[in-house]
Amino acid sequence: MKKQAKIVLIIFLLGLTLMTNSFGQKTYPPEIKSSKVETYKSIDSVDLKLWIFNPEDHKISDNRAVVVFFFGGGWKGGSPSQFVHQCEYLSERGMVAITADYRVATRNDVKANKCVTDAKSAVRWIREHADELGIDPDRIAAGGGSAGGHIAAATGTLTGFEEVSEDMSISSIPDAMVLFNPALILAPLKGNNNLNTERLKGLEERLGVSPISLSPYHHISKNIPPTIIFHGRDDTTVPFNTVELFEEEMKSKGNRCELNAYEGASHGFFNYGRNDNKFYPLTMEKLDAFFVSLKYLDPR
Repeated sequence: MKKQAKIVLIIFLLGLTLMTNSFGQKTYPPEIKSSKVETYKSIDSVDLKLWIFNPEDHKISDNRAVVVFFFGGGWKGGSPSQFVHQCEYLSERGMVAITADYRVATRNDVKANKCVTDAKSAVRWIREHADELGIDPDRIAAGGGSAGGHIAAATGTLTGFEEVSEDMSISSIPDAMVLFNPALILAPLKGNNNLNTERLKGLEERLGVSPISLSPYHHISKNIPPTIIFHGRDDTTVPFNTVELFEEEMKSKGNRCELNAYEGASHGFFNYGRNDNKFYPLTMEKLDAFFVSLKYLDPR
């Protein structure tokens, strides 16, 4: 091969590498600027990390509220970078905000039950290290989108699925839940003909356990953490009526649950930059008010 041709080939391959890296397909975990990185769990030769966004001039004596977000991706993929903008907003408002990694099928060959276990480990680690993080161990919110919304909801509704090597005297249950188009019903409901059960078929293979055991709706009881849900009415991935049913069941048990519906919004509508960024500020305004109502944030 002539020298010029070799140079062209090298430049072409370098371009492909840069393109691949820009889409996050080859570099994982991501590099997230303006955050402090901590490992909350090491398992299966993987270090699972938290990217922590602290308010300006944050001190360990501040005793602030904290929220941890779990990314979406069908328990198969996704990236902690999904919630960076939400973290930046909330840290500027005065909360400690965290975006978390967890094991998924494509990277770690795990089922959804292990995703739930990792989410519980993250909440426990945050509570265990409250003094070092400068946060209030009784004001921890768990949030996420789609499958990440599912595992966030699982931390507040499901018993079990704990990492047994951890200190079980430290709770993995959050004090509030923030759910963006979450998957909340994973098994059929008796006597409900309005639920599309076709989409539930074959879930057990992806979940690693019986669907009902991992379905937040089926485990709603009294004293579930106060919850806010953001969902698009045009969502065909997670139908809107599933979150309506969840809200209804939560309220029937005496729990606080606020469902915010968005017309013309499909799955993933809340993400920064999606739909000309129409819905991101609307959802963050509602989330801000929710955290103010819980005294996690000061009023503006």
